Amino acid sequence: MQNKAIILLIVLGLAVLTIANSMFIVREDQTAIRFRFGEIVQADYEPGLHFKAPFINTVTKFDARIQTLDTEPERFLTAEKKNLLVDSFVKWRINDAATFYTAVAGSAFRANQRLDQVVKNNMRSEFSRREVFDVVSGDRAQIMQILTLSAREEARRFGIDVLDVRIRRIDLPDEVSESVFARMRAERERVARDFRARGREEGERIRADADRQRTVLLAEAFRDAETMRGEGDARSAEIYAAAFNQDPDFFSLYRSLNAYRNSFDSHEDIMVLQPTSDFFRFFHGPEGRPANAD
Repeated sequence: MQNKAIILLIVLGLAVLTIANSMFIVREDQTAIRFRFGEIVQADYEPGLHFKAPFINTVTKFDARIQTLDTEPERFLTAEKKNLLVDSFVKWRINDAATFYTAVAGSAFRANQRLDQVVKNNMRSEFSRREVFDVVSGDRAQIMQILTLSAREEARRFGIDVLDVRIRRIDLPDEVSESVFARMRAERERVARDFRARGREEGERIRADADRQRTVLLAEAFRDAETMRGEGDARSAEIYAAAFNQDPDFFSLYRSLNAYRNSFDSHEDIMVLQPTSDFFRFFHGPEGRPANAD
């Protein structure tokens, strides 16, 4: 009876071991490959519970999260044969577990080594085509885009997908820094001179237009003033003529009185005239008779 219990326990233990060995779980952040005596049977399992043949199949799991390749900064030569110290990093993840296992034995360390070589070769090629100014500011975004596309294409043979290649920092030797800054300063000064020249040109144009408008306005105002003055003088002469025609004797008396007032404005005024002159004809009467008329 005791022997039967021991045998039953052994059978149950083997059954539990067999069942446990026939199942495996793949988490959300994992991918897996199933082998049969070292041969790949199935890869890229979805997250969840899966089954395998016990004692025949083995399962290897890999980290499916985004990985970061962050190596030491390296020097690259530009088209001007000047050294730049470039610090960069790469974001990647496994997209084909079978290829990843075959190409780099499923090692993230080996994958980083291969990927680092690919990225730096491409970076060396891109930097050698450009000058320092273009690398530092002008074409930096374009370079990163080209590096990402190139690395993504070459990394497919490793079973990985390159998400992004970023240039974190570019350090320049002192002499290169001075050269770049001098060039940038010269470029900014050229732009400033261009803006100032455009401003002066626009200012001259505005002033010339204002002077022209001023001249036109003054000419038109002078013309209108002269026209109005002429019309006023004509109207005044017309009124004086009409008034004179209504009573010529009174008008002559009025004009003579104004002449007397203006001529005898001061006690020191002296006039050398004959008393019988026509200027004093109204001194003998309001009708303006000549002095010898009596």
